[in-house]
Amino acid sequence: MTQLKSALAAGKYVVTSEIAPPKGPDMSDFIAKTRQVKDRVLAINVTDNQRSIMRLSTLVACQFLLKEGVEPVYQLACRDRNRLALQSDLLGAWASGIINVLPLTGDPVKNGDQKESKAVFDLTSVKLMHLIQKLNQGLAYNDKPLNAPTNFYVGGAVDPNNYGSDAFRSKFEQKVAQGAHFFQSQPVFDINLAESLFQYAEELKVKILIGIILIKSAKQAQFLNTIPGIRIPDSVIARFAGSDEPLKVGVEFAAEQCRQFRAVSHGIHIMTVGREELVPSILDAAEL
Repeated sequence: MTQLKSALAAGKYVVTSEIAPPKGPDMSDFIAKTRQVKDRVLAINVTDNQRSIMRLSTLVACQFLLKEGVEPVYQLACRDRNRLALQSDLLGAWASGIINVLPLTGDPVKNGDQKESKAVFDLTSVKLMHLIQKLNQGLAYNDKPLNAPTNFYVGGAVDPNNYGSDAFRSKFEQKVAQGAHFFQSQPVFDINLAESLFQYAEELKVKILIGIILIKSAKQAQFLNTIPGIRIPDSVIARFAGSDEPLKVGVEFAAEQCRQFRAVSHGIHIMTVGREELVPSILDAAEL
């Protein structure tokens, strides 16, 4: 049982954050950022070529987290791998001691920095969850036996902007049926939406961590709004316009959200987009 699974099962309030692997083999900055955050969060997600931008292997980065005494959440995207590679990487993760996994379909290649890349998309996030359930039963995807089973703790990603639609319910419930026990949402900016997501998760007997993103400036917020799954309201962006200290405003706003969402979630997932050293400041301001 992982710390994440144990805490959520015990009803404890959970804080997670995330970090991107470096664009190169030098891990010094990655390790430094990890050390700044690790005593304040229960687990750290490692992103997988997020926004289709090439970075160091997520699996290797997760192994570095383990060496630092940090529990990783291994994000694994279907965009870049067929089912053979997905199974190989998952078996490697399990053999390395990585237990938490967050299957993702993956962002479109056209949004990335190497648009000539060929996307794979052999599976979707839901089908990848089904694959993981087979591995947990000691079977490969083709039902051939493995030499030992895995026991991954599976999470799911949530786009809150689609909440209430038939597509949202269908995909969420498919993920639950395929073994997702916890969910981490994209950024939420509405307390009522956070509460609705929480009540829905409660009905399905799963846990949800509400996403909070650090906004650094009005310009950055406008850019983030071009990314699927993120929709920052104009009223929020207006708080940053004209400010001489937009980053300070961003930390204060993120802390405000932490306080608001505490009563309507099983935990929070903080995304600082490269400013991981500010996670402690956000949590201090939120008194978490």
